[in-house]
Amino acid sequence: QTTSLSAFNNEIGAQAPLGFFDPLGLVQDGDQANFDRLREVETRHGRCAMLAVVGWLTTAAGYRLPGMEDVSYGFKALDMSALSGDVKGTLPLTLGTVFFLTVAMADQEGTSEFPGDYRNGFIDFGWDSQTDAWKERKRAIELNNGRAAQMGILGIMVHEQLGNLNEIGLPQP
Repeated sequence: QTTSLSAFNNEIGAQAPLGFFDPLGLVQDGDQANFDRLREVETRHGRCAMLAVVGWLTTAAGYRLPGMEDVSYGFKALDMSALSGDVKGTLPLTLGTVFFLTVAMADQEGTSEFPGDYRNGFIDFGWDSQTDAWKERKRAIELNNGRAAQMGILGIMVHEQLGNLNEIGLPQP
């Protein structure tokens, strides 16, 4: 093990059995700023994946937003040829909202406590009153749940395209 990688062995997310795992060598130079950027990206993607899994399961169960009852789920939801214009408008609106939130929630003030902390000194919900050990545990839980959700939504997408979601216990769109 190289000296530069040992700098990240105690970071949140470096845990048994693999410890710090960087198979592509993205941070082998030991650059903390690059590591923090990649950790923020990993956290953000994990949060999106957690929402994606819940959204996929919710729509697969038959729940829809008002006005979108006829929209399918999975990749078939992208076929909007038979939908009304106002329903079609939800995709650019959603993408625009995601872009806006990405820019607006970035650490503008330099007050973030950790990579992926988008509170900007505005939202607390009791986070600041907790102990450092509690915060570290919750961040590790979020990171692991995000990693699992990324693998989960990827698996759902692959099996949907293979046409065998029923074989793994999920409905095929």
